[in-house]
Amino acid sequence: MATDATAEETPEEYEAFLGTVKRLTNVRNAAGILNWDQEVMMPEGGTPARSQQLSALSAVSHELLTDEETGEYLDALEAADLNGDQRANVREVRREYDRATSVPTELVEEISKTTSEAHPKWKQAREEDDFSIFAPTLEKLVELKREYAEHVDPDADPYAVLFAEYEPYLDIDTADRVLTRLKEELVPLIDDVADSDADLATDAFSGQYPEDKQESFVRDVLDELGYDWDRGRLDTAPHPFSSGTQFDARITTRFNEDDPMGALLSTVHEFGHATYTQGLPDEHYGTPLGESRDLSVHESQSRFWENHVGRTRAFWELMLPAMKEQFPQIEDVTVEEAHEAANQVYDDNLIRVEADELTYHMHIVVRFEIEKQLIRGELDVEDVPEAWNDKYEEYLGIRPDTDADGCLQDIHWSHGSFGYFSTYTLGSVLAAQIDAAVREELDVDELVREGEFEPIHEWLTENVHSHGCRYTTDELIERATGEELTADYFVDHVTEKYGELYGV
Repeated sequence: MATDATAEETPEEYEAFLGTVKRLTNVRNAAGILNWDQEVMMPEGGTPARSQQLSALSAVSHELLTDEETGEYLDALEAADLNGDQRANVREVRREYDRATSVPTELVEEISKTTSEAHPKWKQAREEDDFSIFAPTLEKLVELKREYAEHVDPDADPYAVLFAEYEPYLDIDTADRVLTRLKEELVPLIDDVADSDADLATDAFSGQYPEDKQESFVRDVLDELGYDWDRGRLDTAPHPFSSGTQFDARITTRFNEDDPMGALLSTVHEFGHATYTQGLPDEHYGTPLGESRDLSVHESQSRFWENHVGRTRAFWELMLPAMKEQFPQIEDVTVEEAHEAANQVYDDNLIRVEADELTYHMHIVVRFEIEKQLIRGELDVEDVPEAWNDKYEEYLGIRPDTDADGCLQDIHWSHGSFGYFSTYTLGSVLAAQIDAAVREELDVDELVREGEFEPIHEWLTENVHSHGCRYTTDELIERATGEELTADYFVDHVTEKYGELYGV
């Protein structure tokens, strides 16, 4: 892995600065394990203590980052003779420092405490299908996040400020441009698919699939793909997610005995996140160079593995025999039928995480537009369910009957994660662009068909994972693909794929 080593010697302040950064990272990673535990294993009664624990760690993190000494280190190092890696570490911490020093510690603690308490409220509201249970907490989170944005930049669009929390190097105009392009391109394509007379094998996997056998199968798939079990684990959670570090990259999935495809593809998706995390350089753990680039790049890795590997014919040529060993009832299913089932478009699906590759992005557009209105004060919290349902009807031609299937389906708002959703689509767009770049050098389908995943891992590690935060997002994209971010490859990908499948 190449590094830029132009400085003759490391300034004394840099070593002290790194010590602070590593302490900060370890406190955050400890909080990450507590968050994982809260969503996977913690008993329901643990919330009062857990909220205080997370609030305390959040305060410690904030104090370490905003300490006057940290600012002095940054000021000294920005004028010092640093090599490229050192400059990257300073740049990333400076960006965080400038934001954090704008926000009072009391507000950080309040946000952390409220988000910790919000999770059980969201969970209860979803289980009881009653938005009013979660609404007061959501309203408080919206107010707190507006206040946060006001402190960071009182002259900026508050939603743009929150978006930059997750994607600091691709601005809100980029997200608007990409989502608007996809809305213009995909809605007519979705309509054409809905009107198609194509008879796909959508019932290829109908039947009952016991959870224990599904878990055994997805573990086999993870083995085949190259998941490092020495640095990871698989568990279940209501909402699949991945978290951790290069030394401990955990994934979760969920099982539905009527739908083996859901668990399979969500597991492959989370594997994509985890293999990125496991591919980060060990030697830079605790610093930005050992951290993943921001959320759009992270999502590009999960979407690459889910959509450009897991939904291909080649993948089913490889994995269908292993699936038949677990489930003899599908012994007559062909590769083509499995491929069609994996790529069917669900014209009546209300759930984002169960959406197909094509309609998925209209789910994101709904959330993106509602979030902007909430944070900008253009929509009251109490009106979210109706606004949500109206937009689903407009973009997808379906209307939720319940809040659980509507605005309560996602966990992100209970985390206070406003500005997050568009990174899912930006990541999908980038995944298609990366896939095109990989395929210029490798015969991806043949490698997948033969179960030879190492060359793919090597390409992704060399061009994406190994760099950590060495480059800004736009720089990393251009270095990896030779171009700036563009939706062209994604539009071409879905137009060709679904044109072939549905004859449109």
